[in-house]
Amino acid sequence: MGSRAVLLVCRSPQEAGARFGVSSAPGAVWTRTGRPFFPPPLTASLLDRVRAAAEAAGLFAELDTSWLLLDAELVPWNVKAGQLLRDQYAAVGAAARASLPVAASALEQAAARGLPGVGELLDRTRSRLANADAFTAAYLRYCWATDGLAGVRVAPFQLLATEGAVYHDRPHLWHLALTDRLAAGDPSLISATRRVCADTSDPAAATAWWEELTAAGGEGMVVKPAANLTLHGGAGQQRLVQPGLKVRGREYLRLIYGPDYTEPANLTRLRQRALSHKRSLALREYALGLEALDRVAGGEPLWRVHECVFAVLALESEPVDPRL
Repeated sequence: MGSRAVLLVCRSPQEAGARFGVSSAPGAVWTRTGRPFFPPPLTASLLDRVRAAAEAAGLFAELDTSWLLLDAELVPWNVKAGQLLRDQYAAVGAAARASLPVAASALEQAAARGLPGVGELLDRTRSRLANADAFTAAYLRYCWATDGLAGVRVAPFQLLATEGAVYHDRPHLWHLALTDRLAAGDPSLISATRRVCADTSDPAAATAWWEELTAAGGEGMVVKPAANLTLHGGAGQQRLVQPGLKVRGREYLRLIYGPDYTEPANLTRLRQRALSHKRSLALREYALGLEALDRVAGGEPLWRVHECVFAVLALESEPVDPRL
């Protein structure tokens, strides 16, 4: 599990400052809401290494650009979300694992004395304890110690834009081949993104790959149309296809829905969800993102780019079913 980040990698600090207003820096690393991901010294160190990898791969020359804008994941999760881990996940797991064993022990003693009506409650408490253990294991799987950049991994998966060009019309395999070249330039920092090409008429191979991935502790996969930007509908009525769909694993979903989400009654409740509003928001945000990238690549003033960005942030403030 990683944190989504956008990397602006420039050949020189002057180029970054002139175009993006991040003077005296070799670029920037932003969170998905536009905030700095790391403190300035760590940002500079990371970008120096990514820039060196891009130079070694010949990307600046090949794409005739002075900067690269990359979509990526950064791991481990605790490198950015340590407070969230402590407050939202570790606290839940610790409270459950402190209280439930005591409750189970008391119920076992009651059952041993033959008190009526205890068996069902004991079974439920044991199940909740097992779920709490699984919940704790789920988030610990994505956390490890780091020291500066030691232990940090960057996994770029798409080139968003360069000077004068955007790339959402390029197929995903083109993007992944490019990021593979980046990873080869600094394999101790940059990770290649695993992928499988799925035949939608026979999804068995992709399903088996996902099952193996999640059984080994992976978060899951993102299913995307191979062509990247995809439209559907007849002439004059074409609409965007959702650019990706996260298909997370069973254990990772405990972090989203809670330790006991796999209990039958909870699964029944969670399946009663309306997805149309969420999909509509995703498509509108996607369209605004494409427009923002067109404006960035075209050299338009930052306020023009910010129009699209603020619109995305406004959409994200709309209420959505928290179970989605």
